[in-house]
Amino acid sequence: MKLVTKIGGSLFKDDLNQQKIRAYAQVLRDVRRQGHQIVVVSGGGEIARKYIESARALGASEAQCDQMGIYVTRLNARLLISALNDDAFPEVPETVEELRKYFTIGKIVAMGGLTPAHSTDAVATIVAESIKADIFVKTIDAPGVCTEDPKKHPGARKLDEISVKKLLEMLQEQSLVAGAYELIDPVAVKVIARSKIPTWIVPGDDPANIRRALDRERVGTKIVP
Repeated sequence: MKLVTKIGGSLFKDDLNQQKIRAYAQVLRDVRRQGHQIVVVSGGGEIARKYIESARALGASEAQCDQMGIYVTRLNARLLISALNDDAFPEVPETVEELRKYFTIGKIVAMGGLTPAHSTDAVATIVAESIKADIFVKTIDAPGVCTEDPKKHPGARKLDEISVKKLLEMLQEQSLVAGAYELIDPVAVKVIARSKIPTWIVPGDDPANIRRALDRERVGTKIVP
């Protein structure tokens, strides 16, 4: 199958945990060796947010902040390429056209953002749409989609499944300034809906959750287009 996975803040924290990056790389290698084709889109994580906050405080425009975030996501993608070694295509695509070209080689393609005002969530779903992916898996720093923010509300209930319509309702109040995407970008949800991309949002604490979603095991939250 063709898999697109978005790995975000659950991996790219301040300490850039090498052990966890290696663990993710191992899961991706294992999935590739099972015959699947993979594109992995790196988020910016805490590092990108710190750069964006500092740039904004120093007077940068939102477009400049977006561009700074894109640079960080591409650096994160290069970290993954380092861990994936020969299983990865050695370059980070900067356009959808480059992505399509690199994807035909058969190696794992790691990439970050593409254009200002598009979150890496949106990029990942556009990539999934572009290559006609069989599944999109997004990792987050939570058990899945919950009734409330589980960090603020310990009693929040994890949803096994949620419709696109209901998810968009939950995201209505979400800010769309650079670096503000937490659960999933509403633009990404709309791409999932229009192309009916099978999607799972899974906890990023265990990289094996990507493989579990690929195997259609009960993990995280399934998004119903």
